Amino acid sequence: MLDLLIRNATLPDGREGIDIAVRDGRIAEIGRGVDAPARETLTLDGWLVTPPFVDPHFHLDSTLSAGRPRANRSGTLLEGIEIWGDLAPTLTAEDVKHRARELCHWSIARGCLAIRSHVDVTDDSLMAVDALLELRRELAPWIDLQLVAFPQSGFYRHRSAPDNVVRALDRGVDVVGGIPHFERTTEDGAASVKALCEIAAERGLLVDLHCDETDDPNSRHVETLARETERLGLQGRVVGSHLSSMHSMDNYYVSKLLPLLQEAALTAIANPLINIALQGRCDTYPKRRGMTRVKEMIAAGIPVALGHDCVMDPWYGLGSHDMLEVAHMAAHVGHMTGVDEMQALFAGVTTTAATALHLEGYGLEPGCHADLVVLQARDPVEAIRLRATRLHVLRRGAVIARTAPEEVSLDLGDTRRKVDFLGGRATTGG
Repeated sequence: MLDLLIRNATLPDGREGIDIAVRDGRIAEIGRGVDAPARETLTLDGWLVTPPFVDPHFHLDSTLSAGRPRANRSGTLLEGIEIWGDLAPTLTAEDVKHRARELCHWSIARGCLAIRSHVDVTDDSLMAVDALLELRRELAPWIDLQLVAFPQSGFYRHRSAPDNVVRALDRGVDVVGGIPHFERTTEDGAASVKALCEIAAERGLLVDLHCDETDDPNSRHVETLARETERLGLQGRVVGSHLSSMHSMDNYYVSKLLPLLQEAALTAIANPLINIALQGRCDTYPKRRGMTRVKEMIAAGIPVALGHDCVMDPWYGLGSHDMLEVAHMAAHVGHMTGVDEMQALFAGVTTTAATALHLEGYGLEPGCHADLVVLQARDPVEAIRLRATRLHVLRRGAVIARTAPEEVSLDLGDTRRKVDFLGGRATTGG
């Protein structure tokens, strides 16, 4: 007896009329014409079923704090840093947990069931670390939270950061983080990359560094990151996040850099919403977009995932944690509106992001966790175009979020029309 049978689904790879059988929280069978009794059957109208969305780059400790203690009037990165410096000392564990929990509820409703969150470890009490570790345990039945020990003020620039990174890892934080371009000198930045990668190698951990989040084309710490990855045998375990400076580098240097990243098996994470909002602020015209070279890295065989980064915090006052909005922005900023390109962006917020996080049991194969999202769309391109409604969100085979299908009816005098935004189709009735 199956626990659940989903009928007539469309999959991201284009297969239609697919049935998905679920038993004991995992996919038992997937294909056409599954014939088995089930306690519950969910019959779809050919809607797209995908593994859940994954946000590989976020900041739960600062989320939903916009306007405290004051608004970011300029909208700039530097004013955001000043505001966070004033706000951070006033935070409590309950406040951090409350805001992060609320964001996670938004995330679940949007079909995002895994988040990698960087957490600032420059507070010697590690209050936010402890708060998010508690929240990770509390929400584990419904969402996977992976935490990064992030010395936001710099590994060497902040006096106690080296000790605090280790203390955070000892408490159960999953990933080693850093921010080499924020160190006081280029040499300190390179040294921080080396030290942080060595910590990860010694402990068998993953690495995810904020790397070259700047308009300066001479910020090239990702080069050091690739070198240390190979030196320490960390291939496949290292992420370079943002990589914004690559947007401003000359093509000749990038033609040398991309093979290095590919050889080191690095994953890149772009953050389209935040990069387009914060980078290029000192430019007059033309203004740089600031998002890293997503298209070129994908073409070079480098995995690229997409993160939301911020929602309503001192750096970004917008957002609702919709990973389809992230992919939608990337399509525009990166000139990636070709069909194959948009398929790659959809993977950037699903399968590629899951691989970057080393998520166990993720996917649409027998034996994978029955963590699924039913979208009111027929294919990934349509899902991005519409930022499609999440009709059902499933965790281990149980529906944990539902949204009514979007339907619009127009009354235009003698003509009544139901507008179907799927493929631009519309029906007319008298």
